[in-house]
Amino acid sequence: MLMRFDPYRELDRLTEQLASTASRAPRAFPMDAYRRGEQFIVQFDLPGIDPAAIDLTVEQNVLTVRAERRFEPREGDEVVVAERPYGTYTRQIFLGDTLDTENLQANYDHGVLTLTIPVAEAAKPRRVQVSGSTGAQTIEPPAGGTQATPAQRPAEGAAAPTGTS
Repeated sequence: MLMRFDPYRELDRLTEQLASTASRAPRAFPMDAYRRGEQFIVQFDLPGIDPAAIDLTVEQNVLTVRAERRFEPREGDEVVVAERPYGTYTRQIFLGDTLDTENLQANYDHGVLTLTIPVAEAAKPRRVQVSGSTGAQTIEPPAGGTQATPAQRPAEGAAAPTGTS
């Protein structure tokens, strides 16, 4: 049987328990997010959670992960120590338009929820073909009868020459 008493540890536990029951707000959980090639990967630490208790939704560009971890003692159980956190955990992340959320995949293994989101085709780098004109360019004379050659025509946005040096 486990017999250990640490008054400071017990005080910390009671303070955390009072704060969490008073607020009843869902708690966040740690995550990592990174891009690997043509995929965006997000990993959440959710130890001890039943995969059926994980709710994953995507609405527009907001990904919401909600999970619940419960401890329900059986009839006749005498709880000696209860330090593990229980309750509802929620995390929301905003996804960019460059991700293909329609093809999101989720895998829960060894207490880690891994989401794999492909990068959208429109956001992938691509090579753009540059073409040039090989034909001759015709310059039309301006209205008024005098002909302007390309060397005499001022550049767009540049001031016209005034004739003084």
